[in-house]
Amino acid sequence: MTATQIEYSAHSRGYFKSIVVENKSVSVTKERNAATVKSTIDDAKWNEITTAFSKINLESLSSLKAPTDKRAYDGAAIGNLKITKDGKTYETAGFDNGFPPKEIEKLVNLLVDFAKE
Repeated sequence: MTATQIEYSAHSRGYFKSIVVENKSVSVTKERNAATVKSTIDDAKWNEITTAFSKINLESLSSLKAPTDKRAYDGAAIGNLKITKDGKTYETAGFDNGFPPKEIEKLVNLLVDFAKE
């Protein structure tokens, strides 16, 4: 996964979060115009991320269906998963933050955990 970058972002009018994972490091930004906190990912967590990532079909990422629609009426921030691998970018359609499509749920939850620490 050395040539792979995984980014999860969630935003609404009053909410912003960005989590970028690449080369066993993670960068977390919790507010617009705030400093980004960068840290190293331990081997156990990295293995969990690579396992969850390996189960995702990148070609179908853009066609995944969101299980809920709270973002349509400001009931949830808009979540988005973007993966750049070998120079090609794959991206989901927007989904409710906290309610990702089941196909990417494990990976998204692992990424969101970094923002809780």
